[in-house]
Amino acid sequence: MNVKTYKGVLSLAVVAVLALASIQTLLNSDPLDSPEANRAVRQLPFVFHETPKPLPNTRFQTAGGETTALRDFRGQLVLLNLWATWCGPCREEMPALDQLQAQLGGSDFTVVALSTDQNGIEAVQAFFSRYAIESLETYVEPSAEVLDRFAVRGLPTSLLIDRYGREIGRRMGATEWDSASFAAALKRYIEASSRITSR
Repeated sequence: MNVKTYKGVLSLAVVAVLALASIQTLLNSDPLDSPEANRAVRQLPFVFHETPKPLPNTRFQTAGGETTALRDFRGQLVLLNLWATWCGPCREEMPALDQLQAQLGGSDFTVVALSTDQNGIEAVQAFFSRYAIESLETYVEPSAEVLDRFAVRGLPTSLLIDRYGREIGRRMGATEWDSASFAAALKRYIEASSRITSR
């Protein structure tokens, strides 16, 4: 191998190493590292973890009886709300979650309201119809194991999940998800995390 060829191979190797390092940095990046994201996050009603926590790839049913999984939402910031129709505080906050999804839901953010009702899809659809819930999709996992998988101690419990499928914060109890201050802070956080992950 002559010197010119050797230098060419060496240059390609350096480029490859730098590319791998950039990919690894992206995979390990945490939107909370952004000062702008931190400012927005402080206004959100979650208890945030020091480092993002991996989550089990839980599967659940859609309104059509199909199976989807938590990993199918990778690339989006997800507010995973674990609830049930028999839970008073859950019923209280569901219209607010519906409004939050209507206001901010899209390719960058979604609310996944995962019902644990043992009566399944029919119970959720009847509830959504009764309370005019129009923007939330129907998701059901009636197995009691789902609460164990997420270490949930009571309903409702909401997890804030980053674009890599990791839990970054948690909230127990009913919340005014549709308040102007919460929506504004969440919107800033969505935008800040989007800029970080698109680098």
